[in-house]
Amino acid sequence: MSEVAIQVESLGYTYPSEPPLETLVDVSMEVERGSFVSLLGPSGCGKSTLMQVLAGLLVPTSGTTRIDGESTIERPGFAAFMPQRDLLLPWRRAEANATLGAEISGIPREEARRRAAELYERFGLEGFEHSWPSELSGGMRQRLALLRTFLMPRGTLLLDEPFGALDALTRREMQQWLQDVWARDGRTVLLVTHDVDEALLLSDTVYVMSPRPGRIVDRIEVGFDRPRKSTDTTGGEVAKLKERVFASLEAG
Repeated sequence: MSEVAIQVESLGYTYPSEPPLETLVDVSMEVERGSFVSLLGPSGCGKSTLMQVLAGLLVPTSGTTRIDGESTIERPGFAAFMPQRDLLLPWRRAEANATLGAEISGIPREEARRRAAELYERFGLEGFEHSWPSELSGGMRQRLALLRTFLMPRGTLLLDEPFGALDALTRREMQQWLQDVWARDGRTVLLVTHDVDEALLLSDTVYVMSPRPGRIVDRIEVGFDRPRKSTDTTGGEVAKLKERVFASLEAG
């Protein structure tokens, strides 16, 4: 099997509005299997559009997208996708929300619940299995949505700004927690963010996009040892990478 988990080649997307809105132009990128990669860029540059094409939910105007060598064009289901909003169903308790994606993927309900039960403690949800979404804090709702994503039997996770709506303290806690969960899980992660510190803290590689229409303008390797702490984003070497990111964003 190829060591490339995600492959995007010459991707373009134009929204069929009036007038048409060109969103992505000639986007190409690769994500190695088992790596953590971030897609960084200004708001409106097409990051979420790219994720929806990879998830098989949008048909591109041009180019190709593949996961594990398989085309995702009009073929959803090759990756576990978490959109920006947690999209928890208010009429389902936490346990039922956690297993929803796994059940849709074909895992029997009892097996999905058994797998979820093994992960509640790791995801900080132990004791809240029977809570309604309205009874959970913002951070707990995000962890529950991530648990739902992790329970899907897919080797690639697409996370679209999962912490964007959280306050700064909760966001920092969630970043540290996601590092730990990913290190144990070992799956491929593509994370969309507009937070430079978040991208450098979490990622092996950062792709930088230009303003709309979005293009890849830089590919940055983050070679720092793991595990990383949020304070690690203030050192001299990190400062150089941050300068490069901002220079790429401005030049884009």
